[in-house]
Amino acid sequence: MAKFDYNIIVIGGGSAGLVSAYIASATKAKVALIEKNKMGGDCLNTGCIPSKALIRSAKILSYIKRHREFGIKSVVAEFDFPEAMERVQAIIKKIEPHDSVKRYTDLGVDCFSGQAKILSPHEVELNGNILTTKNIIIATGARPTIPSINGLEKVDFLTSDNLWNIQELPKKLLIVGGGPIGSEFAQCFARLGSDVTQVEISPYILTREDHEISLALRQQFGREGIDIHTDTTCKTIVTENGKQVMVSEKGGQEVRVKFDQILIAVGRTANSKGFGLENIGIESDQHNRIIVDNYLRTTTHKNIYACGDVVGPYQFTHTAAYQAWYCAVNALFSPFKKFKVDYSVIPWCTFTDPEIARVGLNEKEATRQGIDYEVTRYGIDDLDRAIADSKDRGIIKVLTAPGKDRILGATIMSCEAGNLITEYVSAMKHGIGLNKILGTIHIYPTMAEANKFVAGTWKKNHAPKKLLKLLQKFHAWRLR
Repeated sequence: MAKFDYNIIVIGGGSAGLVSAYIASATKAKVALIEKNKMGGDCLNTGCIPSKALIRSAKILSYIKRHREFGIKSVVAEFDFPEAMERVQAIIKKIEPHDSVKRYTDLGVDCFSGQAKILSPHEVELNGNILTTKNIIIATGARPTIPSINGLEKVDFLTSDNLWNIQELPKKLLIVGGGPIGSEFAQCFARLGSDVTQVEISPYILTREDHEISLALRQQFGREGIDIHTDTTCKTIVTENGKQVMVSEKGGQEVRVKFDQILIAVGRTANSKGFGLENIGIESDQHNRIIVDNYLRTTTHKNIYACGDVVGPYQFTHTAAYQAWYCAVNALFSPFKKFKVDYSVIPWCTFTDPEIARVGLNEKEATRQGIDYEVTRYGIDDLDRAIADSKDRGIIKVLTAPGKDRILGATIMSCEAGNLITEYVSAMKHGIGLNKILGTIHIYPTMAEANKFVAGTWKKNHAPKKLLKLLQKFHAWRLR
């Protein structure tokens, strides 16, 4: 084409799409953003924000139940589920302006509402009009995966998408899935007052994490009354005496669970179908994720990029934003300059209580990859601030290269783990080892001191024994 309407057309107004459009507009490129539903995508409307808002209400209730630990003899709490859900929507409304059409229009982005259809590598049809573009960025996200369970289609089942429409707290809630989403909701609804059963097909919940971390969370869930069935496969849903029952199998034995409502949380499927990609030969994998190269270009058309949940390999809002930078910059400045995406330092957090945050390798992954490592542990039960706050539970595990302080990965199970992990993310990103963390002043008393104590434990384990013996003799000599 002799001339294009846009430097970039971004399809999808979630985290990946918004950041792509923002960067393009900030560099004075002409950019269009197309969203068929709500600006802000899943994160704002059905994912990160609403779930954390509801988790906050649940945590407040959990503290009220623990009131005697804090010297409070009696307390009365009248919990109203509809009001809690209203608070969730109010929080979404408060954040909405950050992701709004007005904000991005003010930034210079042409925002469109409707279903985009890619006609060719340079043409996008929208509401009967054809827009031409030098580059396309696909940021269409993902949706909840629906497993094959007989009878599920006959049940008004919940997912992370439609959960926010309910106005009555489920009495008996069955959660299918033991990953981060399923585990966050299991604890949240148990604290709100639901009788929660969680079913997971794998031997453990949170299968990405080390076994001891998974086991510790399961024990916490047990203390909170959550009934967990791992290594269990959901087979069919039947009705018995007017009650819905999930019939599952574990070790050849039948497991039957009654429920009032069921929440499906077994993962997310990429939204890569239905808007023209198949017509221009864009390839996707067995999970519907668009296949891209190290520059986040599709393998078929080098001017079509993809980022966020539609690509993976990590389906996190912050990773989507991270990928978006590479998509926008590579699209705008290729072939003069190109940047390879780097996944070596990707953090994440599961917002249970305690939180579980990780960056880099854990023991499970290091062993699977055949990477040699040392592990240094520090128990949160030893930390002054954690003790003062009655949050003294959890652990920090840091993997380092054998004999060196270079950090290979860190796992934190603790309150505020999502904040504490940032020090290790920065350290790994900028090549800072445990020695420098140990030499950094940390405010007392804070939870962040735990990171310094991990470094101190590593230093103690690697103390130069011969030098210390010489120092002992030196100090003895000076006493003469």
